[in-house]
Amino acid sequence: MANLGYAECRFHVPVVPGDTLRTRSTVIGLKQNSNGKSGVVYVRSVATNQRDEVAIEWARWVMVHKRDIEAPAPETVIPDLAKVVAPADLVVPAGLDFTAYDFAAAGERHRFDDYEVGEKIDHVDGVTLTDAEHMLATRLWQNTAKVHFNTQARPDERRLVYGGHIISMARALSFNGLANAQLISAINAGAHASPAFAGDTVYAWSEVLDKAETSAPGVGALRLRLVGTKDRDESMTLRGDDGKYAPGVLLDLDVWALIPR
Repeated sequence: MANLGYAECRFHVPVVPGDTLRTRSTVIGLKQNSNGKSGVVYVRSVATNQRDEVAIEWARWVMVHKRDIEAPAPETVIPDLAKVVAPADLVVPAGLDFTAYDFAAAGERHRFDDYEVGEKIDHVDGVTLTDAEHMLATRLWQNTAKVHFNTQARPDERRLVYGGHIISMARALSFNGLANAQLISAINAGAHASPAFAGDTVYAWSEVLDKAETSAPGVGALRLRLVGTKDRDESMTLRGDDGKYAPGVLLDLDVWALIPR
């Protein structure tokens, strides 16, 4: 029914054209919803390439329909997931060396030392979503959920934009201000806060949550909160006074990014 969130995601070996990926998932938690018709399933997944090397590992939780509504609720098991991937556990690609990084070619001069914890970065630009665009991207990622394609799958007869497309748009927009945050090493947490539809305009802003050194030459790591919003919010507000996500927040993503020092 819905993909709800992510945790403990680490990118291992790079993936290149010609690789073949396989994924195995293990159920690590269950929780029935109060309506008795659906529930949340927690899984841990590992994707490997044709050499059996781990390409990516992650945990996520999804909402699914209950097969038999009359069946008793299963025992609730909520896994203990880390709030953040520890800097020492970040995987830096073998041979990565930013000591000769070309800032002129990148088009932006900002490096690791230019960012401060607590700093917020307005990425300024916006992109208006279209049905053709998000449906094409969703098919590319082989997400066949009916709500993304069939207007009769929802009572309001609107096609829901795939959450992965919102992640891609927010990440692309973030290069205005974080052009040198070249590689995402880990996703600490993530949530799709509200739905998006064709006609919505997506904006993004980031907050620097932490900084860490790595053992790779010239490489630092920034922990960034990437927030995608529907329409522009110049105040860059994440949550309201009630603790709930502010109106218009589409995505709340917590990542580690590798950047030249």
